[in-house]
Amino acid sequence: MEEPQEISSTDGGCAGDIVIEKFLVESKMPTPPAQLACGRQHCAFPLHGNELCVWTAEDPSQQLLVLRGHHQPISAVAFGNAAAPLLMCSASPDYVIMWSLDECRENVLEGLSPRGTVLGVLLGKVLCLRFSPDDRVIAVCAGSKILVLDSESRSTLAALEGHQGPVTAAEFCAWQAHVIISVSEDRSFKVWDHHVGSLIYSSPVLAASPLLSLAINEGSEQLVTGCAEGQLCIFSLVDGHHYRCVTRVDLRKKRESFSTRRLEPNPGSLPAESQLSSANELGKGDEAEATLPVLGLARCDLALGLSSECGLVSSGKTSCLWIGSSAGLFIFNLANFELEAVLHYKDFRNLSIQVAGSCAVMSKTSDEKAFCVLTSMFGNRIAGLEVNLAALLRRQRHPALGTRLSVLPSSCVLPTSPLHFGTVKGSSAEPACRKQSAARSAVKDQALVFHSKVRSSGYASAPHATMFSPKTNIKNDCKRASERKNRYKWKDSPAQNPLPTRLSRRLAVAEGRAAVRCVQFSGDGKRLACGSANHLALAFDADLTGTPAVFTGHDGAVNSVCWSHDGRWLLSASQDGTLRVWSARRTEAVLCLGKDVFPKPVQAAQFYYIDTFILLSSGPAVQLLTYHIDARQDDMRRYKPRGRCRAVVKLPMTGAAEVTSLSATNDFYSYLVLTAGRNRTLEVFDLNVGCSAAVIVGAHSRPVHQICQNKGSSFTTQPSQLYNLFATRAIGDGIRLWDLRTLRCERRFEGHLNRCYPCGIAFSPCGRYVACGAEDRHAYVYEMGSSTFCHRLSGHTDTVTGVAFSPSAPQLATATLDGKLQLFVAE
Repeated sequence: MEEPQEISSTDGGCAGDIVIEKFLVESKMPTPPAQLACGRQHCAFPLHGNELCVWTAEDPSQQLLVLRGHHQPISAVAFGNAAAPLLMCSASPDYVIMWSLDECRENVLEGLSPRGTVLGVLLGKVLCLRFSPDDRVIAVCAGSKILVLDSESRSTLAALEGHQGPVTAAEFCAWQAHVIISVSEDRSFKVWDHHVGSLIYSSPVLAASPLLSLAINEGSEQLVTGCAEGQLCIFSLVDGHHYRCVTRVDLRKKRESFSTRRLEPNPGSLPAESQLSSANELGKGDEAEATLPVLGLARCDLALGLSSECGLVSSGKTSCLWIGSSAGLFIFNLANFELEAVLHYKDFRNLSIQVAGSCAVMSKTSDEKAFCVLTSMFGNRIAGLEVNLAALLRRQRHPALGTRLSVLPSSCVLPTSPLHFGTVKGSSAEPACRKQSAARSAVKDQALVFHSKVRSSGYASAPHATMFSPKTNIKNDCKRASERKNRYKWKDSPAQNPLPTRLSRRLAVAEGRAAVRCVQFSGDGKRLACGSANHLALAFDADLTGTPAVFTGHDGAVNSVCWSHDGRWLLSASQDGTLRVWSARRTEAVLCLGKDVFPKPVQAAQFYYIDTFILLSSGPAVQLLTYHIDARQDDMRRYKPRGRCRAVVKLPMTGAAEVTSLSATNDFYSYLVLTAGRNRTLEVFDLNVGCSAAVIVGAHSRPVHQICQNKGSSFTTQPSQLYNLFATRAIGDGIRLWDLRTLRCERRFEGHLNRCYPCGIAFSPCGRYVACGAEDRHAYVYEMGSSTFCHRLSGHTDTVTGVAFSPSAPQLATATLDGKLQLFVAE
């Protein structure tokens, strides 16, 4: 055992409450890159070349244990997975030795030299060792081969050959005991069945530099690889996904984006001047660092309470990874593919190692801390760091963490709110007291009669004459939403929801190839509306049978359609700069707003506040209009809309950016409106106050073309959590799922599905699935808990431009660029 003075303990806190340097060891020889081992209470590393050093936090009086048995420099060390007995394996070009740590401790106490068990001799340079989950098998990465050794019989079970370069890392798959995944300097990964010694899958070349590390996340069933240039590749290991790539991440770019969005530290909470370089340096790290090589990947266990407190993903336990690099440590979120925390070594002056050559890290869930062992890239030092996860995450939490927004209102409408004033006389938004007063005054203007109805006077009803043949089969469309009976009830459990995956019907909307740009089901699920590039809006029966209702009048492509909450009206916005409201049963325009009202074309429009207002975007502003529709027929002015509207409030976007999309809830009274701008910014407006409530800068790498709220109609559990989720989509940047309460990106879905055309997205009524269109002539369905799709819907003949779930049946409607509608139903 080495003398205690070789350990430089700095428990006094070299970096405040975030990181503490627990020990420092000086080696007699330079420390070349090697695989280090870090466990719950121990860490192991090569010392003086051919000696193995084990440090433990259990007994401060005997912290350092030196094991001798190798004659050449040790290049790899690994711990077993079982707590008792704790096994350890070390490798050098001459020997591969397995040690029992408990036996070694006992030998030292008895004055004997610890001895290990030799498993292999003269295997060459070993870059990685890995124990199987039950510690019975050890994978030895020697050169371009992987030798599978039996730890009990000390025999070679299999030799896996196929890589064209040295194998740098390997992992056993926890839920498939026979599977080993390896990465190599040949820049590929391979999947092996070590029971039969065969190759299952070989990936193409993934990067321009060698792959150095990999990690397998059991919760999300994903594989993460890291290369020498700081690139991460995430792959799906779900059965049937065929190891497809979910996303690629540039660690350097993620660090830069993290620095721009992180909360600036409060000067009162900074460590002392001698401990921290400066407030400005924290988060910047080594600006001169050309790349951030991924030296190691390890699971980062965050307790649910800690993750919720620090603003991380709130739905369940957070799946994160530790990324060890030469410049620092990073916590990477596997749900949204963003950095949650960054710890740069150079930000803390008293740390002995500023640039690392090797790194290993392990989280300790018991006390919300992590332990890391480093070797210096340019010196002989080896250091152990203890990181306080809670302090690190609190210091670097999201700027909007203190903003608690919700679509569910928590207070009454303010007397000064735009939702309280500015109503058109006679509209549904008019206050009740004003309506009652108007009703009393209206009695004075009526004829003096003794009957409630006089057939000859015409005061009590509209004229009965019509210009065309009457429709006698019209049903009463004024039923309250609570009285509508859905044919199908979506369940809370995803397993109970039969997703619509079978193509039932395909219908050409118009002759030629006029693109269908948007599609939406009515609130009762009985009708389906769509907007076409041939200037038409159409309404079909939900099963796409019968003759559709055609709404004509626009002079440009119809960008958006929206049903009213009661299903009586259909709103459409067109590229001709006009907005029209149609009677759903008579296909007549009852309200028309032209270019004289809006200075720029309307990009998005919808009914709002249970049909009280019309909400729209025009240019760089969001406008709230109150309206009144006169549904009475006038034989002399049949085709002149008699409706009227008035502007209530106009809210400009921050930075005067053009509004590309908006979304608000119309199923219940909600004050919040979500908008997306051309400058890649998301902004939330609170119409109860009449101002901006929050801004998210740089939400995507490209402008967002659609924002969609989770407006599920059948939530029975956790409605607040689900209602506050919304999704955004940008061309070439995929789909992101956000939580309105924290304004954080909860999850990212695969982003390679649309690169040129804006394709639509939609939430399922149960609120647990997201559907999207794609340019590869497919529609994709994602489950909330996974970043990769669970279903791919075929049968389309062109780019899928729009998707819509039925609120009353397991149906999904899709629209394509060649002017067709597809209806998918459950199997």
